[in-house]
Formats: sequence, structure tokens, C-alpha cells
Amino acid sequence: VQSNIHFPWAMTLDGTPFPSTDLSPPEQWDALPLAARIQIVLFVGFLEFYSELTPGEGVDSGLPHYTKGGKVGKYPTFDAIP
Repeated sequence: VQSNIHFPWAMTLDGTPFPSTDLSPPEQWDALPLAARIQIVLFVGFLEFYSELTPGEGVDSGLPHYTKGGKVGKYPTFDAIP
């Protein structure tokens, strides 16, 4: 499902606009600069990595993994990070 949200400001510092909503989602992805695509993939990868840092079985603290009864998309808090 494609949303028709389009931000009115420039996407990059050189003034490049966001991809048009007339494009399909794969075409919009391809229209993003390589640096933006890498940033998105790394951020999602970080969230997945961080969610895997929860303690394993037999530990009272932390969240259970989503394959072991935890909720999909629920991440540990970032409160413990200095």
C-alpha cells in the first residue's frame, strides 16, 4: 500500500525534492539517493540487532524474543544506554 504523503521541503541539502507520489514504491526507492537507502537499511538493521540483545532464557529481566512468545516490533527501552 502506497501512501500519498509528500514532504514539501527538500530531501537533501542541495535541494533535491522527495520522489513523486506518482511513482510506484519500488520506483520511489530507486529514486532515493544511495546514501539515504544505506541509512534506512542500517537503521532498521540496528533496531533488529538491538532487539536481539535482550537476555536469553532463565533471566528475569529483558523481553522474550518474538519467536519465543514476545511481541513483534516491541523493542527494549533505551534507558540503560548512557
